[in-house]
Amino acid sequence: MDTWIWIVIVIVALLAGVALGFYIARRYMMKYLQDNPPINEEMLRIMMMQMGQKPSQKKINQMMTQMNKASTKPEKKVKK
Repeated sequence: MDTWIWIVIVIVALLAGVALGFYIARRYMMKYLQDNPPINEEMLRIMMMQMGQKPSQKKINQMMTQMNKASTKPEKKVKK
């Protein structure tokens, strides 16, 4: 076989692998988030009650804002 045919086969296989990998990863993450939703106010309230704290709405709002800040805060880069 000619070399150009092998190059085309490799490129097509690479593109198919990328598309299939993206589709599988997306489905996996959608299912994971459906089975394990991110924490919300109700879950936080239940956790605090299990730890023996009486959760007030102000305290829950403070903890939610802290968690949101921590999750969106970019990590610091270490200079060498």
